[in-house]
Amino acid sequence: MAVISIIIPAYNEIDTIGQLLSRVENSSLPKGIVKQIIIVDDFSTDGTREYISGLQSSHILLLQDRNLGKGAAVRAGLKAAIGDFIIIQDADLEYRPEEYGRLLAPLLEGSADVVYGSRFKNGLDGTKTAWWHYFVNRFLTWFSNIMTGLELTDMETCYKMLSQKVVSDIGPQLVSDRFDIEPEITARIAKAGYRIMEVGISYEYRPFDKGKKIGWRDGLAALWAIIRFNLAARRT
Repeated sequence: MAVISIIIPAYNEIDTIGQLLSRVENSSLPKGIVKQIIIVDDFSTDGTREYISGLQSSHILLLQDRNLGKGAAVRAGLKAAIGDFIIIQDADLEYRPEEYGRLLAPLLEGSADVVYGSRFKNGLDGTKTAWWHYFVNRFLTWFSNIMTGLELTDMETCYKMLSQKVVSDIGPQLVSDRFDIEPEITARIAKAGYRIMEVGISYEYRPFDKGKKIGWRDGLAALWAIIRFNLAARRT
């Protein structure tokens, strides 16, 4: 029996957390794989914290004592993860839990150590995004590829499926608290020489009036993180 740990960082997601959890719980997996669901509340103030605290389930609930950011929530979740495979799942509805099997397949076949779900690589029907979001993500991915030597199409994707070996190796090194966790993970994976594969996934962009939180400052932070973590990796 193998385990997949699903880390769900959540901050003020009361409108979507219930539906998201239902879809995660009901998502199908290959035979012989069970789920460990880890919800990390990043000090929500809209009722999300109370909602997950009231759940009658076997999920692991981690409550941050102050708002620290997505990266900090992911790092907390990684410490609690016991799975043979680990994936990060945003608490909104931009990504589809029904596609876990697509990301798991290369790991189960032994053809990859890490699988990224790319929104821009043969994306499935229903993939939608804003034009500025598309170009910013493509630019950051292009710059990251220059620094890492990889050939990714979507470095910023939330859907990163990692083997336990990779998490045990790079997890203790992670330091990012906010959305710069994405380029940091990629830089550390590249430095360690793990095999990364991309598969196309579905994606439906959530606008700011629906609760999207990443902004232009996070784009600048990601740019600096690409430089910072790749240069640091080269020195070690």
